[in-house]
Amino acid sequence: MASRISHTTFDAHDAYAQSEWWKKVLVGYTDVEGDPNEPGHEECMIVPPADGTAGAAGPLLFIEVPEGKTLKNRIHLDLRPTDRSREEEVERVIELGATVLDDRRTPDGRGWVVLADPEGNEFCILRSDAELAAQDG
Repeated sequence: MASRISHTTFDAHDAYAQSEWWKKVLVGYTDVEGDPNEPGHEECMIVPPADGTAGAAGPLLFIEVPEGKTLKNRIHLDLRPTDRSREEEVERVIELGATVLDDRRTPDGRGWVVLADPEGNEFCILRSDAELAAQDG
């Protein structure tokens, strides 16, 4: 027997605000059908589109905890833009409220950018598939 990942859970100060912010970043993610997230909910789950366009990331669950984030995450999401360049996606999420923590882009176009969501959880933005194909082709 084996296990499968059901969902990825993030501790949050405001589970609802985090779920709403990540729905803007991960376009196509929605609340669980029949169980909408509301302000004040201590647990808020968002799910990827049923057509599989979000990849294999699966559902994300935000659970309110009393303590704030104090250290670097031991796990984080790596995002690959689907309809724009890495640079365009970095600018988009900054406009949504993300903060750049580290810029690991290299002069040859490789690398990634490390950002934080509004509550400080790290995530990275990688090059898009189109950018990868252009460099390898």
